[in-house]
Amino acid sequence: MGQVEKYQGIIPAFYACYDKDGKVSEQRTRALARHFVRKGVKGLYVCGSSGECIYLKVKERKKILETVMDEVGGELTVIAHVACNNTEDSRKLAAHAESLGVDAIAAIPPIYFHLPDHAVAQYWNDISAAAPNTDFIIYNIPQLAGTKLTVPLYLRMLENNKVIGVKNSSESAQDIQMFKDAGGEGHVVMNGPDEQLVSGLAIGADGGIGGTYGVMPELYLAIFDAVKKGDISRARDIQNDACRIIYALCGCRGNMYAVIKKVMELRDGLYLGGVRKPLTDITEDDMPKILECVQMIDAAVRKC
Repeated sequence: MGQVEKYQGIIPAFYACYDKDGKVSEQRTRALARHFVRKGVKGLYVCGSSGECIYLKVKERKKILETVMDEVGGELTVIAHVACNNTEDSRKLAAHAESLGVDAIAAIPPIYFHLPDHAVAQYWNDISAAAPNTDFIIYNIPQLAGTKLTVPLYLRMLENNKVIGVKNSSESAQDIQMFKDAGGEGHVVMNGPDEQLVSGLAIGADGGIGGTYGVMPELYLAIFDAVKKGDISRARDIQNDACRIIYALCGCRGNMYAVIKKVMELRDGLYLGGVRKPLTDITEDDMPKILECVQMIDAAVRKC
């Protein structure tokens, strides 16, 4: 499988799976990974934002990745998000990911302190150096990280030959085109915002990595297929359904990922646990909205 090809397609962001005591569950992690194989997705993005990475310990993140790789490594493309808010732990996770044979590692920039470009580049290059034989993907999510990947910073990072692309979660689809142009042939840019997958693909994204892909992979697989066939009208209709569902998922008192896990329990029989505090779990008052989300997803899947 070529460098670009293995990242082309729909790659769900993997959810953290907990047992009844709130500890990372190997059994539930395996079940979720196998579920995604059955759904026919391209790969998995492990321990990213949707995986609650900033609330997990290094040893927990290692356990999750080990379990995923043991269950589906070689069957799916696996991208391991390894960034922590310090370089040492990030390098430990990068080296660990490489030892497991992941396809790529990824990292957000350091958060909280607004560092100059040269410091951000050093952070990313230090992480990459800990996994010298593994592709490196920059995770650009400025609205949360507080640091924006600019074209000059990206060009600086491309001096590192392990940097092969960007997971672009900025809210401007134009950024995808700019990064594709800067990276040139053989580099990948993945659409991040689930609500704009059609526009991201239309402007040149190679695929998508998304936090709501896991709860309704059928819709995003259908969007990708329709865009590749040039059926933009069909892709737009499915995207509109997906967006309506996203708004409903965000309409509960509980955190969206807590809602997603409950929806997957009801739709797919998967028990993934709650979410890690300070994220908020669902309440009993959320259940009517959650049942509505289940119905919306089922209806959209039937239609597409």
